[in-house]
Amino acid sequence: MQHIGIDLAWGLKQPTGLAVLDDAGRLVHVSAVRTDEQIETALAPFTAGPCIVAIDAPLVVTNATGNRAAERALNADFARFQAGAHPTNTGKPEFTDGDTRGGRIGRRLRLDLDPRSGRNRRAIEVYPHAATVALFRLGRTLKYKNKPGRVLEQMRAELLLLIDLLGAVVELDLGAPFAGLRQQVQAATRKSELRVAEDQVDAVVCAYVGWIAVRRPDEVTTYGDAAGGAIVTPTLPPDLRPGPRVAAPAADPVQQAIQAYADGRPETLVAGAQALALITGVLDDAGINYLSVTGRTKTIASFAEKAARTVDGVPAYPDPAREITDQIGVRVITYVQSDVEAVAELLAAQMRVIDDRDMGRRTAQQGRFGYSSRHLLIGVDPGRAPELPELVGRVVQVQVRTVLQHAWAEFEHDIRYKGTVPPEHASEFDRRFTLAAGLLELADQEFTAIRERLRAPVPADEADDTDPDDPRIAPRELAAFLAGQYADAGWSRPDHYTWISGLLLELGVTSLEELGEVLRGADDSGIPARMDYRYPPGAVRRLDDTLLAGFGQRYVELHGNADRRAALTTRLQRLAGG
Repeated sequence: MQHIGIDLAWGLKQPTGLAVLDDAGRLVHVSAVRTDEQIETALAPFTAGPCIVAIDAPLVVTNATGNRAAERALNADFARFQAGAHPTNTGKPEFTDGDTRGGRIGRRLRLDLDPRSGRNRRAIEVYPHAATVALFRLGRTLKYKNKPGRVLEQMRAELLLLIDLLGAVVELDLGAPFAGLRQQVQAATRKSELRVAEDQVDAVVCAYVGWIAVRRPDEVTTYGDAAGGAIVTPTLPPDLRPGPRVAAPAADPVQQAIQAYADGRPETLVAGAQALALITGVLDDAGINYLSVTGRTKTIASFAEKAARTVDGVPAYPDPAREITDQIGVRVITYVQSDVEAVAELLAAQMRVIDDRDMGRRTAQQGRFGYSSRHLLIGVDPGRAPELPELVGRVVQVQVRTVLQHAWAEFEHDIRYKGTVPPEHASEFDRRFTLAAGLLELADQEFTAIRERLRAPVPADEADDTDPDDPRIAPRELAAFLAGQYADAGWSRPDHYTWISGLLLELGVTSLEELGEVLRGADDSGIPARMDYRYPPGAVRRLDDTLLAGFGQRYVELHGNADRRAALTTRLQRLAGG
């Protein structure tokens, strides 16, 4: 038999919670829906055969005023525990002519509405507040419903207490679905989100009352009768006395930190996007050759998991909000190790570096091969607050590594932490990972040596260079030309050659001959000193500065420079000695 709980909303605007327990007490379904059709569809797999459906809503209402007999009898027992039922009568709009939503659902599912019928397909009316008082010997009901004067944290604490009480019932196996509800409650940032989880928890209570009514009918009391409406609830223990409700646990610092992070995550997402744009812009402006720049903002679940970590029973992060420094992360993947150093130097020159750790150097100092990455914690100087308001007071973790270091780290993490390494193979895997790390370090060194010997830039796709209808200088030809023009410059990103070619087109420069004439007429000998490069500028950056110095404000006003005019104006002032 299936034991189904329905925490039925009296209207369609609020969610209805559904839960199903099988004969073994396992929670096999839990969800929230709204319409009668959705209820029927969701429960169809469980209502085809024998079932008891415990509904938290009136099934039968015949009295014109006041309370039903079932409510008067139940209140005589439970009112002193603050678990009395509200009056229902046909004078209320939702029960006009005795038509109740609970009754309609029962008939729609073809159920017998007489709780005492004993039939194997029947519905019973239940009341979770009274049920929890009797089941868990509560001196007062738990205050997790949204009432005037109740705040989110109080409601959350009371609902978590109910969840934990249900989870401790030995004869129930609530498993992963119920654990998911607990996570929803922990992560809820609004009362409406708490409400959706609350309705499903109440549905589990309803299903458990139905389960008890079938398996141990002598442990429930039925108030009222089928003709005028009946309420079934676990029998109130005769020795239970009203008193203070079971105290909710004291505020947990970890839970408080998780809630604070959840409350502020929308602003953190904005700050994360700004951090990504800022770092990408700095690298592009400097002409650093990188493979990718990506960003991510820590999810609430990931923050919660990290905040709850312990080491030998002691919290790993006593102050999670301050000590979890990767809430905003940016990862820069470069081609060779020298570019990792260039990125780190550039960020140090442009940002406030709070911490700088070379994880590869640490690994090497220990005489090992393994994880290599440069980890920087950066912040924004107060002077840039008007420019970057979302980042003021925040810390951004920036990881910089080569593509080979990244490949090793991702694969190693996937195998060790997401895969399953049999214990008997652990030492072999350690050796193989160490061997791979050594090989990749050697490959990184060789790639650096190759680039130092061959200063020609990475060619663009040939298809980009052979379009006869494109009036721009072909990126491949431009790259080769600039390699000779700026022999001491580093590589630039392939797409940057295409981009600067478009700016040259706006200036009317469409051939290498014309570009040569422009550069011969430019005195760029003093540009490096005036710009005070603190990083090895790429060839495109060198050309960018030369064009800025030669064309001045005209270059700033080019359409292709619309998104960086403020930065170009500042650079132009530096070039002019201002």
